[in-house]
Amino acid sequence: MAKLTKTNYKYYKYKKKGKSRGSRAASEPAVVPYKVIPLGGMKEIGKNCTLIECQNEILIIDCGFAFPEYEMFGIDVVIPDFTYLKENMEKVKGVIITHGHEDHIGGIPYLIRDINVPVYASPLAMGLIDHKLEEHGLSCERHVIRAGDVFKVGSFKVEAIQTNHSIADSIAFSIKFAGGHIVHTGDFKIDYSPLDGKVIDLNRFSQLGDEGVDLLLCDSTNVLRDGYTPSEAVVRKSIDDIFNNTDRRIIIATFSSNVHRIRYFIEASMSHHRRIAVSGRSMENVLTLARELGYLKGIPDSVFVKISEIKNIPDKDLTIITTGSQGEPMSALTRMAYDNHKSVKLKKNDVVVFSSSPIPGNEKVVSQVVNQLYEKQVNVVLATAMDVHVSGHASSEELKLIHTLLRPKFFLPAHGEFRHLVEHSRLAQSLGQPSNHIFVLGNGDALEIQGRKAKIIREFTSGDDVMVDGYGVGDVGSAVLKDRKNLSQSGLITVAVALDSVTGSLMARPELRTTGFVYVQEHQDLLDEAMNIVYNSIGRCTGNGSFDEAALNKAIKSDMKSFIYRKTKRNPVIIPIILYV
Repeated sequence: MAKLTKTNYKYYKYKKKGKSRGSRAASEPAVVPYKVIPLGGMKEIGKNCTLIECQNEILIIDCGFAFPEYEMFGIDVVIPDFTYLKENMEKVKGVIITHGHEDHIGGIPYLIRDINVPVYASPLAMGLIDHKLEEHGLSCERHVIRAGDVFKVGSFKVEAIQTNHSIADSIAFSIKFAGGHIVHTGDFKIDYSPLDGKVIDLNRFSQLGDEGVDLLLCDSTNVLRDGYTPSEAVVRKSIDDIFNNTDRRIIIATFSSNVHRIRYFIEASMSHHRRIAVSGRSMENVLTLARELGYLKGIPDSVFVKISEIKNIPDKDLTIITTGSQGEPMSALTRMAYDNHKSVKLKKNDVVVFSSSPIPGNEKVVSQVVNQLYEKQVNVVLATAMDVHVSGHASSEELKLIHTLLRPKFFLPAHGEFRHLVEHSRLAQSLGQPSNHIFVLGNGDALEIQGRKAKIIREFTSGDDVMVDGYGVGDVGSAVLKDRKNLSQSGLITVAVALDSVTGSLMARPELRTTGFVYVQEHQDLLDEAMNIVYNSIGRCTGNGSFDEAALNKAIKSDMKSFIYRKTKRNPVIIPIILYV
């Protein structure tokens, strides 16, 4: 393809086959209004969920979760706020899924619990969703789709388009409806030599551009990377080099969802006459599903060995494929690194391969595991030193190609932090897209489009994080998190006071206990002074023969807080407990 400039790109936009940007042959632009409403995935990496609403129908694209940030103490996952969907559940026609990563499917059980709507997903994604719903004791109407399929969800005509990503069966969507034509790329890259041989369908993207695209939603994750994202074939060569140059035990940590890459690890092991052991619950579950769906055809059961039976296999004849590439505390690799794995004890000169890169925010915990592995005197292979991992997201030149093929009327950068969305907007402008046709949204905003007009409605609905803590969904808010943060930083002091229920007089010595504040035996003088503060608070509030429980509670908390901060510069959580005898 000739090098694109601003001038010749505009020629392609306006003159190709005599059609104007975003036109539908000779027809006039659609005048039916519609809204695009992201509930997640904007200004963040995670919990992707986008709504298209037109003529009293809502189509949901993806429904994922995000992992909690560092200071979300005790939180398991974070999901989108489904309030708007629950308020309009009669409009919701279905959920279409681009691929099976957690940030695109992890929120489905929480949605189905409130709104049992049909789910449309490719085979691997559907298998992973089925497993999640089973764990939650739920079920839904399910439709398995494949690249090339065209199907109806309510009045929305949806076409699934082959793409490449770091998980099998990834697809983009072309969505045609009364309001117009939207293309959503999902997470993608352009790989001309993918491990499964299924190349992204650029021809179909070009055809859709000729038909006319009103709005493009496009993956922004790697917009800051120049050039092209390397092919999975690069990983194949690096893994071959590792297998060819060691006779030691090889332990490979990767994402369990990257089925095609795992298949190649298995094939490389077979070609070197190695048995394969699998460690980690998610890895075992995904490989079981992959077998059922035919992704591991031609691989005999005999090459696998139970992780509990590896002791009798020589090091040169064993490969272990495991979870833990992100340093998760309970993952198999982390347990190996800290000698807590019941079946695997690391040996000097074992080869440990991280076939992944740290997800933003996980760098510190991954580094801790890597350092622990070094202490075990194993040989650690990281993606920073060798091509044992490549991204699943398109870099800047690939993004330019998709924009050029589709030539959308309007553009909405998606799937990225704020800097990614802004830089993707600039990339589109560099190709000739008018700045007033590009929109950067936050979660809960809406983009309303009617024909050739578009406008943003800020805070159209709630785009807040909803935190999941065990069985609790949304019952942990900022106040609770603040308390948990204070507890983690400064500890807890409880003050138990027993009073006569009639006179309000003190019935026994108050009891003062600390947790995570100071070591009692070394700070008894401080605690004795604190006890005097409690006596003063009680005397001030009960000295006249009458007492107010709320006032006493407030006085103890306020006086203790001031005293403790003055003495220690700390702010522990202080909880008075008033008992009546």
